[in-house]
This record gives sequence, C-alpha cells and structure tokens, in this order.
Amino acid sequence: MITLKEALKLSKEELSKFKQELKAKIDAKPELNAYIDVNNVGDGVPIAIKDNIQVKDWSVTSASSILQGYIAPYNATVIEKMMEAGLSPYGRTNMDEFAMGSTTESSFYGKTQNPHSSQRVPGGSSGGSAAAVGAGLAIAALGSDTGGSIRQPASYCGIVGMKPTYGRVSRYGLGAYASSLDQIGPMTQNVEDAAILYDIISGHDKKDSTSMEMDDKVSDKLDANKKLTIAILPKHIDGASEIVKKAYEKAIEALKAAGHTIVERELMDAKFDISAYYITATAEAATNLARYDGIRYGNRVEGKNLEDTFIKTRSQGFGDEVKRRTLLGNFVLSSGYYEAYYVKAQKTRHMIKDQYDEIFKSVDLILSPIAPSIAPKFGELSNPMDMYLSDLYTISVNLAGLPALSLPVLKSDDGLPIGLQLIAKAYDEQTLFDGSLSLEKYINYNS
Repeated sequence: MITLKEALKLSKEELSKFKQELKAKIDAKPELNAYIDVNNVGDGVPIAIKDNIQVKDWSVTSASSILQGYIAPYNATVIEKMMEAGLSPYGRTNMDEFAMGSTTESSFYGKTQNPHSSQRVPGGSSGGSAAAVGAGLAIAALGSDTGGSIRQPASYCGIVGMKPTYGRVSRYGLGAYASSLDQIGPMTQNVEDAAILYDIISGHDKKDSTSMEMDDKVSDKLDANKKLTIAILPKHIDGASEIVKKAYEKAIEALKAAGHTIVERELMDAKFDISAYYITATAEAATNLARYDGIRYGNRVEGKNLEDTFIKTRSQGFGDEVKRRTLLGNFVLSSGYYEAYYVKAQKTRHMIKDQYDEIFKSVDLILSPIAPSIAPKFGELSNPMDMYLSDLYTISVNLAGLPALSLPVLKSDDGLPIGLQLIAKAYDEQTLFDGSLSLEKYINYNS
C-alpha cells in the first residue's frame, strides 16, 4: 500500500486507477468486515471514515440499529478540511455501537476481524478503521478517541494511531459519546502520514465552542533527531502481560539508542482513572443519547402512546452495551447520587490532570503501554468489567485532555502486533510527533 505522502503526489488518472484496485481489494476480503460500505466522494486521495463522522448524503449510523435510515445532511468540519486538501471520504468503517466498546463486537453490522488473526478482535471502538489500514485496504483512516478508541485498535492492528489534544481538532459533525473526552484523529501506516493527516484536519473551528484558536502545523517541521527527556513508568506496568513488558523494554532501549534521556516517574493507581472515566463518560453518554428517541430521526418503533414509543424505540434500537452505559450514566446523575459519584469523579479527574502537569515540568514525553495484553480472542472480553479494565492505560490521557500517539514496536511469536504510546503535554503535538518519529526510526518493528 502506498503511503499518504506518496498518494498526495499522484495524478488524477493514477488516483482513479488506484481507487479501482483498492475497491477490488476490499471486495476480496468481505470476511474482515472493516468497511460497512464504500462510497467514494470526489477525485481526491481516498481516506476511510469511521461511521460516526458526518459525510453529506451518506448513511451515518454510529453502527447502531436506532440510526438506520438516517442520511447525513452536512459534512463534519474534518471532512470539509480533508476535501479542501485533496482528500476524499472513501467508505464507512465499522465500529462499536456509539463508540462504546473495546472490540468492535457491539456493532449492528457484526464484528470486524483483526487483520493479523481472524480469531482476534481488532480493538475498538475504531476497529474498522484500524483493520482497514492494517490490512492494506486503506491508505489512512479517521477514527475517534474517547478513552483510547484510536490508540488501542491501532496497537492491536499494527498501525499508527494519534489522539490530538482536546480542542485541536473540531468535533463538529462527530456523533458524540462523551463530549468532554471525544477527539477525532488520524490512523495511518506510519508517523509521518499521521502528522500530515493531523495537519489537514486540525485547527480552529468557530462551529465548535471547545475548539482552540490554534492552527500550528507539524509535518513540515518533523525532527527525528531532536533529543528529548522521556519518562518511563516501571510500577505502572506491573499489571501488563510479559509480552507487553518485553515491548516496553525494547522501546526503552530504542529510545536510549536514539540519544534520548530516560527518567523514571510514577502515576497514581489506575483504579482512580477507571472510576473517574466510566462515571464521566457514561454520564455524558446518557445525556447525549437522550436525543435518540425515534421521533426526530432514525428508526421508530410505534407504541400505544408517546411514552410507549420512546420505550420501545430505545429498547429495540440500542444494543446491550449502550443500554448498560446509559443506565449507569443516568444513575450517577440522579438525585442523591450526583454528589457521591459524579462530583467526586470530576475532582479525581482534576487530580489526574495535575499529576501529568507535574511530570511534564521535567520531561518532554511519557512512554506508556496501551493495553495490558495482545489483542484478545473474540468473546474474551464479554464480561463488561474485563472490557472496562482493559482500558486502564489509555483513559487518563482523555481525562487530562492530552495528545498521545500509538505505534507498533514488537510482534508476538505468532505475529500479533504490540503497540506502545507516547504522551505529550497539552498542545505540544510537535514534540509528540518528533519523539514518535524517532522511536519509529530506531525500533525496527518489522525486523
């Protein structure tokens, strides 16, 4: 598969031929189920789009039954920016329903396979985007990251996935899961492509009240030779599997070989991250999903009266995981429990941000695992608590609003990728990409 950088140099005739070949490759792998459908828009470089990002005149459903029949009436800001830069939306990719999940098993359209093993999950919620890029069925893709939903599937599928600083990429046109945590980001074959796509989609947007008035670009200033101070977290990875610990040691040695200074730091127990995240995310999800009632758009199941229509539509339209998180969110927001749960979660979130701020006073980047193990087999995370605990290394980044990038560093004996993430302070995407490019250069992932 050609890279995004290479594809941007193709002529219209070359792009047209490439798209025909790409469509044939996608059609030849229906069992992967990475794409829900393929709808080419325009003559630009084809980019796969997660099914919760609005593309005008496309069916955009967040992989849910309740949104079947909805046609997007407008483009998300990231889509407008892509098209202005010579890129074209090319197909909807599969995902966990309303981005709630870590495996892509909760999709209305069925599960997506990991491109490296048909018996294993591709991760989630952006599993379709990760699988498409990992299988060579997309040059690059857009995903969204609420608690690791770009970085974790990128790790499982052996690609690069980047979560920007909160506010650096417009959320206008993104189907909201948890509004204070969500960010759209690039999923690509390499770090340089991620920087290029990030530059294209980032920047201030007056349609998004949380958008920062910054338009800094990074791809033209990439420097893999910049020497950085990078923190490692020896105690934080105690719960990781041996293969993940091996990948972590390999990355540390590569960073040392690149001339970076390695220092040890500590983060608070991840149980606080998990508690704060799932209270915050489910509370916001319950509020955001209240609009899906079968009255204004999407599927409707007729009832005896208005209340019965609401109940039947939501009962039949939402999957089990969405119902579970909506119930939890309504509970923590309810009278008598708001102070006990939601308010405490926000105080904990502030503590999490403060600990990162303290670490970044003396370091440039933090090296962290993404998941405690390699990609699980289908069904292994069927217990919701097991799925929630699998997010322990990624969710604090979203709670603190920081940028982070996942890149592959090691393959297991049976060829399954293991990725790690570098984390930077807020709005320091340049250092994040520089350090990631350096690690990519020295890691020798395919050796």
